[in-house]
Amino acid sequence: LKTAVNAANKEKNAEVQIALCYTLGDAYTLDYWKDIAKRIEDMGADSLCVKDMAGLLTPYAAEELIGSLNESTKLPIELHTHYTAGLASMSLLKAVESGCDIIDTAISPFALGTSQPATEVMVETFKGTPYDTGLDINLLSEIADYFRPIREEFLKSGLLNPKVLGVNINTLKYQVPGGMLSNLINQLKEAGKEDKYREVLEEIPRVRKDFGEPPLVTPSSQIVGTQAVMNVLSGERYKIVPKESKKIMLGEFGQTIKPFNKEVQKKIIGDEKPITCRPADLIPPQLPEFEKKVAKWKEQDEDVLTYALFPKVAEDFFEYRAAQKTKVDMTKANKEAGAYPV
Repeated sequence: LKTAVNAANKEKNAEVQIALCYTLGDAYTLDYWKDIAKRIEDMGADSLCVKDMAGLLTPYAAEELIGSLNESTKLPIELHTHYTAGLASMSLLKAVESGCDIIDTAISPFALGTSQPATEVMVETFKGTPYDTGLDINLLSEIADYFRPIREEFLKSGLLNPKVLGVNINTLKYQVPGGMLSNLINQLKEAGKEDKYREVLEEIPRVRKDFGEPPLVTPSSQIVGTQAVMNVLSGERYKIVPKESKKIMLGEFGQTIKPFNKEVQKKIIGDEKPITCRPADLIPPQLPEFEKKVAKWKEQDEDVLTYALFPKVAEDFFEYRAAQKTKVDMTKANKEAGAYPV
């Protein structure tokens, strides 16, 4: 993270924001969050974002948290939360009153549920106050009218699942973020096991505890969620273990705030030794290899980064881009026969 911050700070007009992933647990105290905020500031960030991915932040907890962070740092503070538990609008209000500088919202057709509070609602809430946004509600209404039919199309096609649109107070109990909830529902639907939904929700906190109580944010949220699904569907806890779960127990995703469940760790990794150093220190330099593989397509430095992140997608894109210029589609070429379609 520090490497990325240092690189970004060398660029003109670049702004670095680091997210503080909010979660619940007896180890996540106000002093813990204040320490994280100070470290973010010391690292060279321009602002920090409180990322409440599961919508766990209650109004008065938001008031207390934002007030404490302002004591610890002079950085501008942004709050990103979700409406999953029905608390988000109230939490944004209390956060702003406590000194939060920026809040994230969504235009009303795509708001609420596992999304954010509605932009129009918050604009009207702050109208005529010291926090007035100055946004025109009539223009926002036009934007909402444009997107409303698209929402209906998404609902009809099944792309938008009605189950994630309402208030789910159980999120406070299970701490399941919106994106994780959507993924969970899709996993069970594909397996024809939607009736196991409640069992999986109840298993998630147990898996999280076994895994050292990490914040449920990507990638840990997907790993914990998938493991919970496997535990329930297989009928035995940790009978089936995805490779990502094993990597967590080997320490390859970094240190957790609490220790792993030793019995579970033993069952998952056996006699393998977990690492105790920074995971990235074990990764050999890869840039020269990426440069070599991208050489025949490279037009800009960003091409190397694209390949490093998404190698297969990048290759297809580079071939497509080249085809637009040469009018030779190499993705459909039969190189052995010497046939190159144009």
